[in-house]
This record gives sequence, structure tokens and C-alpha cells, in this order.
Amino acid sequence: MATMWIAPERRRLNRWIVPGLTAGVGLGVAIALLLDDRPRSAWTALAVLLGYALLLAVRRHEPAFSVSEGFGSGHRARSHLRAAAMTGDVLTVGIVAGLVVTALREGTVGPYAWLAALAGATYLFSLLVAGRAP
Repeated sequence: MATMWIAPERRRLNRWIVPGLTAGVGLGVAIALLLDDRPRSAWTALAVLLGYALLLAVRRHEPAFSVSEGFGSGHRARSHLRAAAMTGDVLTVGIVAGLVVTALREGTVGPYAWLAALAGATYLFSLLVAGRAP
């Protein structure tokens, strides 16, 4: 059976689709909110979606997580680590989606913006601490 060869250039381009789409949605939502004369919500939504696009772009090169002492060792540790990562990803998507929907429905985006900022700050802090040895 023949295997299909994919050029490295195509693989690199495919990795940018989701972050690019997220940034494009951010621009679209911001333009829609600016046209509706709601600049504060527009800039907040744009900042959150561009931050999320940046997170997706950075994580596309992310290697497999190393197992830390906090999760133990072996299969159980990997399961806990994957569950924690998936929980964080799902909650982040929920916060970003909630912000976009609330902004387009002319609601207050402040609580979602604060939650998104907290998620981003927590992620950055964990990146700084994760590389340090205990």
C-alpha cells in the first residue's frame, strides 16, 4: 500500500488555520461591534480573541507534557495530566464563546473579560513555573 507524502510546507500551513481563523473571527466581531457603536466591547472582544489565537499559535509547537510529581507516575499520572489540560481547554473555549455571544447580544462583557484575563495570566504563570526544578 502506498503512503501519501505531504510536503513540510503544507503541514506548516495547516497548523496556522485555527489560530488564523480565531483571529479573523476576532476582527469580524470587533468590526460588527464598532459598527454598532460599542467600541469598548469591540476592543475587549478583539483583545480576548487575539489572545486566544496567540495561545493556539504558541501551543501548536507544544511537546508532550512531562509528568510532574504532583500527579504521581505512570499511566494514572498521564491520565490526570490529560484531564487537567482538557478541562482548561474546554473552560477557555467556554469563556471565549460566552464573551463573543454576550457581546453580540449587547450584554456586559466585563465578567467574561476578567475570566479570560485570569485564564491567560494563569497560563503564563504556569509556563514560568513549569520549567523550574523543585
